[in-house]
Amino acid sequence: MRIMTFNVNGIRAAARKGFFAWLADQAVDIVCLQEIRAQTEQLTAPIFHPEAYYCYYFAAQRKGYSGTAVYTRHKPEQVIEGLGWDPADAEGRYLQIDFAHLSVVCMYLPSGSSGEHRQQQKYLFMDKLWPHLQHLRRQKREVVIVADWNICHRPIDLKDWRANQKNSGFLAEERAWLDRVLDELGYIDAFRVVNPEPEQYTWWSNRGRAWDKNVGWRLDYQLITPGLLSAVQSASIYKEQRFSDHAPCTIEYSYKGF
Repeated sequence: MRIMTFNVNGIRAAARKGFFAWLADQAVDIVCLQEIRAQTEQLTAPIFHPEAYYCYYFAAQRKGYSGTAVYTRHKPEQVIEGLGWDPADAEGRYLQIDFAHLSVVCMYLPSGSSGEHRQQQKYLFMDKLWPHLQHLRRQKREVVIVADWNICHRPIDLKDWRANQKNSGFLAEERAWLDRVLDELGYIDAFRVVNPEPEQYTWWSNRGRAWDKNVGWRLDYQLITPGLLSAVQSASIYKEQRFSDHAPCTIEYSYKGF
């Protein structure tokens, strides 16, 4: 089972940059996309419904903003859009597919980088999300939360961590919350199970030649329930082509529970 997470920063822009042509050659079972920035009626072209995949879109109410999508080679038993509260639902930030013994969540946490108001909205989102993360852990099934968390967990996860301690995405409160997700709720950062190396980033600013210099942040994580720990086989970040300000990150699991 190969699961990909990718913030496309506009799915139509990513398509123009060759993302779907590249995806066609990847043996990925489940693709989770964040920040599609398009309404469903704008995505009727065949390119947005790749062959061999069941495709599900959850768009934001606001045009050109946020939104998530999931492509899966295996037909899910259930598709869940939203969490029953805003802004998660109004901004299309949560999309879940359920199989017999596995749930895969595609999620896009808000960014607080545009100002204090947005940061407070981010904290509110995190607070409201916590009970749901608890709920998922109580289910008698395995869970993979595939998300742009908009948080770097540890100093190893971004290049200039000292300079960013007062910036959204690496604030002490954000990192402490993610600590609790891992330590108290028992989720596991699947990427770090197999790759403990530094300079493993999935997002780069468009300023200051950050991409060329690899001055990046690892914002895109797959958090798994403990039952999948031994199934994690490999993890890779694709950087040969640039489809977005993020890069696709794919994790392979030895799992056949569809």
